[in-house]
Amino acid sequence: MAKKKKSSSSKSKMVYYFGKTRTDGDGSMKQLLGGKGANLAEMTSIGLPVPPGFTITTECCGQYYKEKQKLPTGLMDEVNAAVAILEKENGKKFGDTNNPLLVSVRSGAALSMPGMMNTILNLGLNDESVVGLANDTGNERFAYDAYRRLINMYGDVVMEVHHEYFEEAFSKIKKKYGVDLDTEVPTKGLIELVAEYKKVYKKHTKQEFPQDPIKQLELAIEAVFKSWNSDKAISYRRIEGITGLVGTGVNVQSMVFGNMGEDSGTGVAFTRNPSTGENKFYGEFLVNAQGEDVVAGIRTPQPVAEMPKWKCDADKTIGKKVHAELMAIKTKLEKHYKDVQDIEFTIERGKLYMLQTRTGKRTGAAAVRIACEMVKEKLITEKTAVLRIPPNDLTQLLLPSFDPAAKKKEKPLTIGLPASPGAAFGMLAFTADEAVERAHNGEKVLLVRKETSPEDVDGMHSAAGILTSTGGMTSHAAVVARGWGKCCVAGAGAIEIDEKGRKIKVGGKTYTHKDVLSIDGSTGEVYGGELATVEPKLSGDFETVMKLSDKYRKLGIRTNADSPADSKRARDFGAEGIGLCRTEHMFFEPERIIHMREMILAEEKEAREAALKKLLPYQRKDFEGIFKAMKGLPVTIRLLDPPLHEFLPHDAKSQAEVSKATGITTAKIKNRVAQLHEANPMLGHRGCRLSVTYPEILVMQVTAITEATISCLKKKIDAQPEIMIPLVGTVNELSMLRKIAEETIEDVKAKKKFDGKLPILIGTMIEIPRAALTADEVATEADFFSFGTNDLTQMTFGYSRDDINSFLPDYLGEEILEKDPFQSLDTTGVGQLVSIAVEKGRATNGKLKLGICGEHGGDPASIAFCHKVGLNYVSCSPFRVPIARLAAAQAALKDA
Repeated sequence: MAKKKKSSSSKSKMVYYFGKTRTDGDGSMKQLLGGKGANLAEMTSIGLPVPPGFTITTECCGQYYKEKQKLPTGLMDEVNAAVAILEKENGKKFGDTNNPLLVSVRSGAALSMPGMMNTILNLGLNDESVVGLANDTGNERFAYDAYRRLINMYGDVVMEVHHEYFEEAFSKIKKKYGVDLDTEVPTKGLIELVAEYKKVYKKHTKQEFPQDPIKQLELAIEAVFKSWNSDKAISYRRIEGITGLVGTGVNVQSMVFGNMGEDSGTGVAFTRNPSTGENKFYGEFLVNAQGEDVVAGIRTPQPVAEMPKWKCDADKTIGKKVHAELMAIKTKLEKHYKDVQDIEFTIERGKLYMLQTRTGKRTGAAAVRIACEMVKEKLITEKTAVLRIPPNDLTQLLLPSFDPAAKKKEKPLTIGLPASPGAAFGMLAFTADEAVERAHNGEKVLLVRKETSPEDVDGMHSAAGILTSTGGMTSHAAVVARGWGKCCVAGAGAIEIDEKGRKIKVGGKTYTHKDVLSIDGSTGEVYGGELATVEPKLSGDFETVMKLSDKYRKLGIRTNADSPADSKRARDFGAEGIGLCRTEHMFFEPERIIHMREMILAEEKEAREAALKKLLPYQRKDFEGIFKAMKGLPVTIRLLDPPLHEFLPHDAKSQAEVSKATGITTAKIKNRVAQLHEANPMLGHRGCRLSVTYPEILVMQVTAITEATISCLKKKIDAQPEIMIPLVGTVNELSMLRKIAEETIEDVKAKKKFDGKLPILIGTMIEIPRAALTADEVATEADFFSFGTNDLTQMTFGYSRDDINSFLPDYLGEEILEKDPFQSLDTTGVGQLVSIAVEKGRATNGKLKLGICGEHGGDPASIAFCHKVGLNYVSCSPFRVPIARLAAAQAALKDA
């Protein structure tokens, strides 16, 4: 086992070696060495068979960009010194004509970005050393296969010669020799292919393929650094919300060869099933292949479970032995890392080597199951289990699946590999750009590709699901889709894809970009048309995670719901009340909107009150239904908030229909629409301002709330309404409207002859910066504050949330903003207003209840902030309630 040596000059050290003679780094150094580099050092230290090599730090990548894309001074000196150690340890020389040392050059950032940055294999070969490799190994075919791969990858990655030009040359060679597979091309054909590849390289670069191995290595290192800011890498970081990293590390590692014949191979595996979480070794391998063949989906690999059947002339039991070694390594890795590992391995002439381990990406369902089972296995604690599950991944467990009854009526067109679970349907898109554009235009599309590549990430993210005709369970499409919780069927080989013609053939039928297919990522089935879906049934493990979350969280979790159905769904998901009931949503049904319009069009108060009287029964019934669904739990009801113009029609046809229904002339309707027009309605006559001008609206709503409460209490239903007055900016607004609300409550009690106590709180939504800054005053008239962070963000930044997308992509791309402030709370600016309001509000009202009801209430990072500043609860949409429960628990555990 290698001994760790830590350099005393680690601040300036750019290259960290790992091998039998010494290992400079360890698994704790992911920020400096990248995840791959740190784990290679760690695996070496715990005695796993890792080919030796060295890692160039992520700081070097950052320095490369600071120095206008020039390699840091002294880097290549350290690289040459590391190469010398590598040569001594391997007993080979870099570029030697007799026994050449070859290396791989791979990227590796602190956070895993599968396939997003560059890799080059077999580096160090040239026209002379390829002969030496052939003589040393006694395998000429292997040597030239390795050389043609280098020219292809080096040309593509370093010199930007598109891969398709090399493929065209390979297709001609395969056609010449009458074969279909790469492995069937004879040695003579590969020698010819190397010559053709060199011609392709020269044609597109205007220079010969470089013969100096050190120059190859220098340019390869620079190419990996450049790939950090490639379009695909930037897109992936944006989609994943990865910020704050300085760059990628570069891992230079001795090559071991899986393409040396029938006793060699390569594979990718997970220590547990990343789709379901089952504790079963899960992976794929290819005989006589290199690693890129597996992940690129060029050949469809075999499951690792079939490995014991692998035999060759040299060793009839090769598969059994290698599989047993892998199972032992699986156990060792999980005990050491205490988590599921994603590994890459190569078998060279029967000997197993480990090339990589990293925390395995998994679906939401798998994350839940794995966490629960590892607690039972005593690998991890309950707290670790709670902290390990990404809260947003729970969304995947709450999504619909295809209705089994609907599937029984349909015959699958074909069955591929169930690469990432879920149900998806959509029209067919054949390129990433097409998927992005059509999804942006509101279409639901499936991205259909022979295989995906890292350049496709934007299209993969935009599509409802992904379907490929080649590739396996560990192909690029499968790994990325699982990481995102996106439905994917891979390796559906019966599908013939015509990308240029925008059509596919499968099951004897042709489908174009206008047709809809359905894919089941849990079974691999592909169906024509759109199948019906059903709501999910949650597993026992899910309930276990929720109970653990409730055990450790401090924040209450409420929901935003406007109907009894949403209220019940949220309660089933564990909501402890309603934090926001938007009453305006109750007015848009046909039998209600007409009375709402009558009220708005009325010129006198009496006429408005008459129209409101017609709306009162509907409001009362709605509130009774919600109180019943949330029996015993608080319900915060926001009084009418949007400007009145939103309820009126603006086109002539609809105005004529309203005229016919109300008897009001179209001229008057048009005139009223014109009167209500505002240049900036979000800052105009809305919220509490409506109630100041038209207090009869507030009276009707408070009457409905009070009557519904009394009705429920008489039926032994514990109703707990909270009346929220929106858009308050001064204490005087709240004071005036609170007085009217209290008088209305007393009037209803008298009318209903109810002499009991009504548990109705009156508070406000803090969504105007002035209200936050004067919260000590506002709190004297409020029983609670609910932070409406959608509008608070809008008013603090001066961004219209309806128009922000016209410039937001530029702000995110240039990192002017780290994230969309409407998706995740800006804790520095908007958060400062929240903190001020909390502190000032509680200073004058110690009983003040505090919550948040904007979209941020379901965002894990925002929830962590809410916990930190001491809110009582967060409120979010029904489907985000489980996410909020878990995120609140994580916030409490991290704060402990």
